[in-house]
Amino acid sequence: MSLLALGINHKTASVDVRERVAFSPEQLAEALSQARASARVKEVAILSTCNRTELYCSTDEKGIQAILQWLGNYHGVSDNDLEQCVYAHWDDEAARHMMRVASGLDSLVLGEPQILGQLKSAYTLSQESGFLGSELGRLFQQTFSVAKKVRTDTAIGENPVSVAYAAVSLAQHIFSDLGDSRALLIGAGETIELVARHLHNAGVKEITVANRTLNRALDLANEFNGKAILLGDIPDALPQADIVIASTASQLPILGKGAVENALKKRKHRPIFMVDIAVPRDIESQVADLDDVYLYTVDDLREVIEENQRSRETAAREAEDIINQGAHEFMRQLRSLAAVDTVTDLRGRYESIRDQEVAASIKQIANGKPAEEVLAQMARRLTNKMLHHPTIQMRKASAEGRTELLDAAHTLFNLSEPDEK
Repeated sequence: MSLLALGINHKTASVDVRERVAFSPEQLAEALSQARASARVKEVAILSTCNRTELYCSTDEKGIQAILQWLGNYHGVSDNDLEQCVYAHWDDEAARHMMRVASGLDSLVLGEPQILGQLKSAYTLSQESGFLGSELGRLFQQTFSVAKKVRTDTAIGENPVSVAYAAVSLAQHIFSDLGDSRALLIGAGETIELVARHLHNAGVKEITVANRTLNRALDLANEFNGKAILLGDIPDALPQADIVIASTASQLPILGKGAVENALKKRKHRPIFMVDIAVPRDIESQVADLDDVYLYTVDDLREVIEENQRSRETAAREAEDIINQGAHEFMRQLRSLAAVDTVTDLRGRYESIRDQEVAASIKQIANGKPAEEVLAQMARRLTNKMLHHPTIQMRKASAEGRTELLDAAHTLFNLSEPDEK
C-alpha cells in the first residue's frame, strides 16, 4: 500500500484551470465515492479551495494515470491540461506535503491559518462517508498534531502579512477592546471585504460601509449585520466612527481635513484610528496633522508587512524542521504496522503447536504417566518443532552464502555474536 498526494495549486495552475478542477461542497461526497471506484484507490480524501485541489489517497497502484483520468473526466478537463500542472508526492513526501499544507507553508500567504480548518473539514467528510482507513486516517492525525506544534512552537502565524489584516491588527493596538468600537469602511471592493471580515471576527461593535453605489454597500454590510451609506453621507457617519479604513479607486481624496476636524469636535476629541489603503489616497494627507487622529497609509502597512514576512520566513525554517521530524516519525510508525500481520501469523502458528502439545501431555498424565517425565518430553518436542524450520533455513542460507539472513537471526532472537562466545 502506498500513500499519494496529487493535485494542483496556485503555484502550478492558473485561476482558469483551478476553477475548472475545483469541487463544490455539494459535489464532494459523490466525488469521493466515484474516486474510490473509478481511480482504484483504497482510501481517499479531497481538499478543494480557491488556491488548490488535492486528492490524498492510499492505493495499491504506483501510477497516477487512473486518478488523472477520473479527475479529468469528472470536470471535463483534458489529460494534457492536467498533466501540465499536476504534482504527485508518494509516501514520505506525501506525508511531508500534507503537513506543509496544514501548517500554511505551501499557501499563497505564508502561514495563513484557514487552510488547517479546511483540511480538517476534508478529513471529517471522508471519515463520515467511510472513505478513510487506518493509513490515511493516521496520516491526517499526525498532520494535525504537527500543524498544532508548528503553531505553538514557532511564530509562523503571529504577525499579519496582508494589508487588510495588518490594518485591523494596528486597530487592535490602538483600542484594547474592539467590542466597544465602531468602524466606518470607505469602499466595497475585495480589500474592504477582507477588512470587514477581520473586524467582524475581532468582535467590532458596528460596521458601516460607505460606497459610491448603495447596492454594493448593502451586499457587504448585510453580510456582517452592518449599515450601508453613500459616500456623500460620510460626514454624518464620521463622528460615530472610532475606526476608519478607506480603499476606493477614486482619483481624488474622499475624506478631507475639514470633515475630520468637525467630527473630532463632535466626538469631544476622542481619538480616531484611520488607515488609507488606497493609491491615490482617499484621505487627505493633512489629516495626519490633527491631534487625536492616528493616520496610517499603505506604505506604513507595507513596512509592517515586510518585517512580518521576514519574521514568518524565519519561523518557516523552524517549521520545516518540525515537519521533517513529524513525517519521519509517521513513516516509522507506518512501516512498523507492516510487521503486524507477520507477528500475528507467527504467534498463531506457535500457539497452535503449544495447544497440541499441552493436550497430548494432559492425556498422557491422565493415563498415569509421571508428570515430570511428560513435562520434560513436552518441552523437548516444543523446542524441536519451533526451531525445526528456522534451523533448516539458516543452514541453507549459510550454505548459499546468504549471511544477511544469519545476521537477521542474531537480531531477531537476540543471539550473541560468534566472537562474543
